[in-house]
Amino acid sequence: MTRSRTIPDAWVIWTVRSQNPGSDAAGHRPYHQRVDQERRAAHEIERLSRSGLDWITFATEATEAIRTIVPFDRCCWHSVDPGTVLFTGSVNRNIECSGTWLAEHEYVLDDVNKWWFLARSGRLAGATSLATHGDLSRSTRNRSQADYGIGDELRGSFVADDRYWGAAGFLRDRDQPWFTEADVRFLVSLSKPLAAGFRAALIANVATTDEVVTAAEGPGVVVFDEGGRPEFISPAAEHWIAQLVEEPPPTVAAESKMVQAVAARARAMSSGDDPLKLAARSRVQTRTGAWLLLYGTPLAGGSGRQTAVILQPATPNEVAPLIALAYGLSERETQVVQLCMQGRSTKEMAADLHMSAYTVQDHLKSIFDKTSVRSRNELVGQIFLEHYAPRWEDTDGPTGWLALTSPAPTSPLRP
Repeated sequence: MTRSRTIPDAWVIWTVRSQNPGSDAAGHRPYHQRVDQERRAAHEIERLSRSGLDWITFATEATEAIRTIVPFDRCCWHSVDPGTVLFTGSVNRNIECSGTWLAEHEYVLDDVNKWWFLARSGRLAGATSLATHGDLSRSTRNRSQADYGIGDELRGSFVADDRYWGAAGFLRDRDQPWFTEADVRFLVSLSKPLAAGFRAALIANVATTDEVVTAAEGPGVVVFDEGGRPEFISPAAEHWIAQLVEEPPPTVAAESKMVQAVAARARAMSSGDDPLKLAARSRVQTRTGAWLLLYGTPLAGGSGRQTAVILQPATPNEVAPLIALAYGLSERETQVVQLCMQGRSTKEMAADLHMSAYTVQDHLKSIFDKTSVRSRNELVGQIFLEHYAPRWEDTDGPTGWLALTSPAPTSPLRP
């Protein structure tokens, strides 16, 4: 399979400099002073994670807290579907990369400190200079940025309760000092509260009105050639891409980072790798709080190995388990919620789940505490039915391709 190695206009850098240009002042702070400042920054991020912010606002505020400890020139933030580790949103500050470039370097090409690997390996953070033992050119990502004056990069993946919710990269210009092991340790310490902020944002961004889906705004499709270049895009796809959380927005709709991530995953999978067709999928929340399902699939026939990405409104069956995770519900608690939505009594739930009625009540109490409700009616009506899912029904499909059963990566090139 031929891959496109040259990506034109992959990087665009703004001339806006960091508020902390020059040398790494943090490296010259007395040890105890830095420890105190790190503690204050961590407490600020923990406070932000409990403030009910949308993830862009949360990331913006967290950026400033991190900058007080670790100066940098540019940064990018990404929200992630914890089930398939595909990007669901993107915000760049003082730098921009194409969706093609980002997808190739995160999901296809081999390199150091890929976000999904940092998350799955438990390392959580890393600096390019440390991972390459001081030779930045050993990173394919860094080599592709060489003409744009990019130097070292500090990357972090944000994990809570073994679920990967977001990622960020902090970049310094070539004439700036490299990141240190202390910087990496600091970002590792922030992984859990940053993940909590991303997870809480799913609950904060509730759709207040249903989007009207007309015939022109139903499922949309983008078709890519074997090298990942877009060939066709439907008007409906352009409509949905415009609703995605992406700052700055792509100059060409098909260059959306979320669409390109799904397409890259679909292209990278060999026949038989994913018999249930679940890996090249992501559940994406729009700016209005509505949910879309993006999924990629190879196409048969034609002149080459084409790939299609379909964008369509997500069903309750696809979204509700993710919302349960966002509330921090366990797998058993999620099962109890599902039975509540079916109107089962405590006795019936106990029989279905092979547990005592007292255990069911304990689970319900925990669920009420986590979702801040006081009764089953409020749980079903306010939390799941009114806000997220007009119905939650069983289907013959693979319910919960979601994060609850996310497998470990089977290949260094395919997370």
